[in-house]
Amino acid sequence: MQRRHFMIAGAAGCATLPHWGFAAGKAVRIGQSASLTGTQTQYGKDVNLGLNAALMAANKTEGPTGLNFELLALDDGGVKERVVSNAKSLIDVGASALVGFTSGIGAQDCLSLVQENQIAMIGTASGNMGIRGSGQPGTAHVRAGYDIEYRQMINYVKTFGFNKVGYVYLQDTSKINLATMTAVMDSAGIKSPLAIGVDRNAKDIEGAAKQLLAAKLDCVVFTTNATPVLAIMKHMNDGGFPGMFFATSLAGQDLINGVQTVGRSVVMSLVVPRPTALGIGVVSQCTRDVAAVNAGAKMGVTVLEGYIAGRVAVEAARQAALRGGDPSRQRIRDSLANLKVDLGGYRVAYESGNSQGSQYVDLVVVDRFGRIAG
Repeated sequence: MQRRHFMIAGAAGCATLPHWGFAAGKAVRIGQSASLTGTQTQYGKDVNLGLNAALMAANKTEGPTGLNFELLALDDGGVKERVVSNAKSLIDVGASALVGFTSGIGAQDCLSLVQENQIAMIGTASGNMGIRGSGQPGTAHVRAGYDIEYRQMINYVKTFGFNKVGYVYLQDTSKINLATMTAVMDSAGIKSPLAIGVDRNAKDIEGAAKQLLAAKLDCVVFTTNATPVLAIMKHMNDGGFPGMFFATSLAGQDLINGVQTVGRSVVMSLVVPRPTALGIGVVSQCTRDVAAVNAGAKMGVTVLEGYIAGRVAVEAARQAALRGGDPSRQRIRDSLANLKVDLGGYRVAYESGNSQGSQYVDLVVVDRFGRIAG
């Protein structure tokens, strides 16, 4: 029988969800909800590509008698209600694990489903603090949370002597993220930052940009997707803003690709190695595995994040199979408790009560041509 790996991007709650291709004993059924349409389309497609590449490579290694990894990806359009509906659909059709979700707030709203069904949620592509902590069993994070990003970024902001800081965040995300950033700034001696919530689709961005310009700030820090970052940067640049811009990993590869349209550099935090660092094992392997899936695809930080999530899911399933032969939901979930894996220059390690697998953060400068430096 020819081994196959399939991906279907369908509507949430679709009545025509396909049957999985293999008998349960050999199949590891990976379910993903991703923003394959909407303002974060490229972000979702990049995470999906990386995840798909990791699973395809695992199938090649496993051979005809080993585990077979199957991927079913559903489009949520970046809408949290659709994320929850997708998660329920994936669980109902027999997903072994939920991997590579691209909405942090959507994943947060799925936590009760994760607990009710004793399924693992691995590698959500978000630093959202609402899905982290000892009170969230079943979650396994392959990247740093926003708390670690914020601390490193604000410490860097302080090295410039900046005190008048603006903070732009998404209105629809978890309130704990704003509280975390406020606490980090307060501990760094930055009092009363100008905090502005914006829409992820960049509605009424001009008003936010005018408010930031009027405050005569030293710098602006963003925790949003790329669309609002680029729009506000452009308005402020056109308005003669002399300060600096900082952005967290949420902006993803879309920000790196888009700064050329603005003509301004930005300091950005990366939670995975630089995609150009081919001397790092996980980067070079990801580059090869992505090329095997799509020879024309462009490597980037968001692709790499999805790939790392896939690799960790593969290792968890393999450990589960070693324990009992059948990589069931519960065995995969249990195998994550003490899983430790070096993917080649990027280490993910869990221990009982700690689902934070990595604390890797790299602050880089993305220059006005979209090149990563510094």
